[in-house]
Amino acid sequence: MFSIEIPDLTKLSDAVSVLLGEIGSKRIVAFYGKMGVGKTTIIKEICRQIDVTDVVNSPTFALVNEYHCSDGKSVFHFDFYRINELDEAYDLGYEEYFYSNNLCLIEWAEKIEPLLPEDAVAVKIEETHNGKRVITIYK
Repeated sequence: MFSIEIPDLTKLSDAVSVLLGEIGSKRIVAFYGKMGVGKTTIIKEICRQIDVTDVVNSPTFALVNEYHCSDGKSVFHFDFYRINELDEAYDLGYEEYFYSNNLCLIEWAEKIEPLLPEDAVAVKIEETHNGKRVITIYK
């Protein structure tokens, strides 16, 4: 377990650099946190730092967005907020994404937790009483 505190958005880039170092070569990153805590904001910064060339938006209605990096690799961004049953993830064909060896960034991972590979990195984001964010990474 490793924690990073983000006092304000000016420190987001530094915090995400540390987060990426902690993720290392892992390909599945499961994000946990309440609505509005900053999951999408952190994912956008991750994509910026790994040189995603596409516009990064939350895939709330599509469930998954594919982004391309300047090196030709793909990143898959999932938002499982709207699913009600695991069958919806099966219907999406989650296995093809998760086992593609591409980076998969998953919002609302608790909705599909039984499907996550054992080596997934869990990232919990919490807001403190003074508006700071604390990112805790579980590997």
